[in-house]
Amino acid sequence: MRLVVDLNRCQGYAQCAFLAPDVFAMHGDEGLLYDPQAEEAQRARLAQAVAACPVQAILVDELDLAAAPSGGAQGSAGSGGTAAAEAPGEAADA
Repeated sequence: MRLVVDLNRCQGYAQCAFLAPDVFAMHGDEGLLYDPQAEEAQRARLAQAVAACPVQAILVDELDLAAAPSGGAQGSAGSGGTAAAEAPGEAADA
């Protein structure tokens, strides 16, 4: 499962770090560090963190990138984290 945080939207409330400390950590007062490839065992805690984020800055992509057909996971080094959400609908015409 892939995790994306919109760092422009994040305000540093740290609810995610409190609810899923193995995935999120605060760096200073407002800097957020996170593991973009969260383990499946963290699913329940991530769901709580997503729901608790007051600015809705966290997105969990359920798509398993290792099992995606070729062409479905291209472009992950784009201009920002939100571009990754566009990939699942693109490979539907095969």
